[in-house]
Amino acid sequence: MSKHGRILVAMSGGIDSSLAAVMLHEEGYEVIGMTMKTWDYASSGGTKKETGCCSLDSINDARNIAVSLGFPHYILDIREEFGDAVIDHFTGEYLEGRTPNPCVMCNTHIKWDALLKRADRLDCESIATGHYAHIRQDDGTGRFVISKGVDSLKDQSYVLWGVSQASLSRTKLPLGHLLKSEIRDMAKERGFMELVTKSESYEICFVPDNDYRGFLKRRMPGLEAEVAGGHFVEEGTGRVMGKHQGYPFYTIGQRKGLGMAFGQPMFVTEIRKDTNEVVLGLDRDLYRDGMVVSKLNLQKYDRLNAPLETTTKVRYKHDGTPAMVTQTAHDRIEVNFHEGVSAIAPGQAAVFYEGDDVIGGGWIMKSFNQKGFF
Repeated sequence: MSKHGRILVAMSGGIDSSLAAVMLHEEGYEVIGMTMKTWDYASSGGTKKETGCCSLDSINDARNIAVSLGFPHYILDIREEFGDAVIDHFTGEYLEGRTPNPCVMCNTHIKWDALLKRADRLDCESIATGHYAHIRQDDGTGRFVISKGVDSLKDQSYVLWGVSQASLSRTKLPLGHLLKSEIRDMAKERGFMELVTKSESYEICFVPDNDYRGFLKRRMPGLEAEVAGGHFVEEGTGRVMGKHQGYPFYTIGQRKGLGMAFGQPMFVTEIRKDTNEVVLGLDRDLYRDGMVVSKLNLQKYDRLNAPLETTTKVRYKHDGTPAMVTQTAHDRIEVNFHEGVSAIAPGQAAVFYEGDDVIGGGWIMKSFNQKGFF
């Protein structure tokens, strides 16, 4: 019998999840490794070699770690679940004129549920991942709270806002108290040099060439012809500035790849699905005073009973901006920033922090400034 019980560890084949499994094994847990097969890139019609967490090399790397330490490893095929939830959402959001965040969708709606189901079948008390974040249980409320990892450059608390209380209660994040440099040193000390030298992928797993427009075109034949010929219009005046390739192929804040020269840098400030218009403006036109967030998941509190001062992030690499957030309905929060925030994209996740703690998050529905909603 193990010292701490049986735990199912999600292993992508990369250094972070591998070292999470190694650490738990060394602490005395009975570790079972599991690598999730979410996507076959060849089926998307792309030309780049398959890389990342779904590749055969990554699966073999995870298995080799398990074999070297003597614990079992399984492959979990969740391609059907992944396609239905993540990819359908990804394509659907672009068709709605929004910019999706598939990694958050995958974490909160696919991976955790899939892992916990298999954990139950394998009699595992808990699951673990290689995310850089902490989980703690609040002494006062008993609620489970995600907080930032100590490595500010690697902190992944933003992508975990949607994990439910039930799932958090059975989750361990062994890397939250460590720096990335310490993880590399640990791998070197244990002789896992292949992990230290392995390049990390920051791409969407099913779009490894980073060409989401090409993915949409391959996924939905006929889309390009259906949406082509819409207009670029000028922010404020509505003046037609030229024709674009179709509203799904643009994102808020985009400057490059517009296909036209305007004499000065122009940015996508709004996408109008109903009229197939893409609004262009100057850098200053990207700033918004606030936004509306829906499809909430609150972690630190079950409800915000009064306006709350927060630091709010509007995308993964955003440092966060001071804001007052007010829960105006069961599934709606209004955010008022103390200073304007650039390039708020409907469809992205908004995450609210109190210090290092994740209060919760949701999906950005629309933004606004003093002139009204966008």
